[in-house]
Amino acid sequence: MRRVACRSCGKVKRERLEFLADNPLYTKRFAYYVGRRCRNSTVKEVAEELHLDWGSVKELDKQYMRAQLAKAGIPAPKAIGIDEISIRKGHTYRIVVSDLIRGRPIWFGGEDRSEKSMRQFYAWLGEKKSRSLRLAVMDMWKPFRTATEEHAANAAILFDKFHVMRHLGAALDEVRKSEYARLVGKDRRFIKGQKYTLLSSRENLTLKGRRALKTLLAANKRLNTAYLLKESFGQLWGYKREGWARRFFENWRASLKWQRLKPYEKFAEMIDRHWDGIAAYCEPENKVSLGFVEGLNNKIRVIQRRAYGLRDEEYLRLKILTCMLPKL
Repeated sequence: MRRVACRSCGKVKRERLEFLADNPLYTKRFAYYVGRRCRNSTVKEVAEELHLDWGSVKELDKQYMRAQLAKAGIPAPKAIGIDEISIRKGHTYRIVVSDLIRGRPIWFGGEDRSEKSMRQFYAWLGEKKSRSLRLAVMDMWKPFRTATEEHAANAAILFDKFHVMRHLGAALDEVRKSEYARLVGKDRRFIKGQKYTLLSSRENLTLKGRRALKTLLAANKRLNTAYLLKESFGQLWGYKREGWARRFFENWRASLKWQRLKPYEKFAEMIDRHWDGIAAYCEPENKVSLGFVEGLNNKIRVIQRRAYGLRDEEYLRLKILTCMLPKL
């Protein structure tokens, strides 16, 4: 490697070789190999395999992920998914925004899940690209909606189906708890230990789970009614016209009468308050995959669990932003 005297500044500088990594002790080819290995293994495992220092492997992995982002280019999304993740205990959140059409996360940041943090994304995206957004999928968290309405006025707001169904699952669990508290003695044995059997979809249950569910629903009429109502509510996202969807919801809500299912009544009131963000899915131009954001959350949890939590937030940011990008 040659050393040259710069005529402009008078300093002695080294010649830059394109095949070297940021760390001149390694080539780019080797850095990219380390990065590919780190996609499916922990830094510690790769360091032990290649007989390298833990910190060196981490820095090479960072270089690889930055190269991935550079190759992916600057995003210009038309449909985005907004969600928050917990990065450590104590309600410490960061916001993750995804491009739903390209199927990749594009932004990770903020200090919490507040409106101020959400505004940081739109500031990063820019005024022109924010105005060109046509759809924003999110949960029913008010700060996300307020910031989106302020900075992306042309975007339709759609509430994520999986978050809505999670609220309904919580309502079903409240019914289960109230029934367990109401019953005494042997009648409780059908309900005890069956929380996840009741909350899971029937097709996801094992043969043993389906038998337990059948026994539970046959033994308790109120839980049977609550379960059937929960299963039927998913049809709401199958309608292509808002009028039909509204009629279905009103009929579903009317079926709660005389059932003494207070948690379900509260859930129906919540849906009524947020109806615009649910009915938006009936529009043909808003038909996007609603499972991507939930799938990304599962992938992020795997990344965090594999590393037993990542204390380096920049490293976590790069891991999240590149988890859906192709290998180099």
